[in-house]
Amino acid sequence: MLEKLLAGDHPKDNVLNNLNELLEIIPELKKEINFEHKNPNHNLDVFNHTLKALELSEDNFKIRLVLLLHDIGKPYIYTEENNIRHYKGHEQKSKELAQIILTRLNYNTQLIKEVCNLIEKHDTLLTEEAIKENKEEAEILLKIQYCDAYAHHPNTYKKREEYLEKAKELINKSNQRKR
Repeated sequence: MLEKLLAGDHPKDNVLNNLNELLEIIPELKKEINFEHKNPNHNLDVFNHTLKALELSEDNFKIRLVLLLHDIGKPYIYTEENNIRHYKGHEQKSKELAQIILTRLNYNTQLIKEVCNLIEKHDTLLTEEAIKENKEEAEILLKIQYCDAYAHHPNTYKKREEYLEKAKELINKSNQRKR
């Protein structure tokens, strides 16, 4: 079911039009709905941030599965100080929940491992060393990070845009050296 839901040009519409079915198979997503970020880096609740990231992504099941689950841990792990929420460790919690969800849905071990690894690293800065270590993973992470960044508050994604462009340049340089 997820393959169909996340495929095509309008994954956001697919999710919203099939929300009850999606929540039946991934009830953990319910906590994201109307869960306000309460953080100046975000202008959308967690669920709508996820939908926007999905809408910005290319039609690739693995990338969209990562984006669907990348922040699923936020409602479970946050601290609040001066009415601002912080989500330290949400990547690990999201990875743990994704492992449970994807195992329950009978996805193959390799896909689960790859998706969980990408979820855990979705906020990790892409360095020249990381790109050299695993260029294919870095290219996928960059695509995920672009979608995630542009689903943030417009005032904040401008800051991330500079980093993303530098990471893109590093990957392009790495590709040119391989030729």
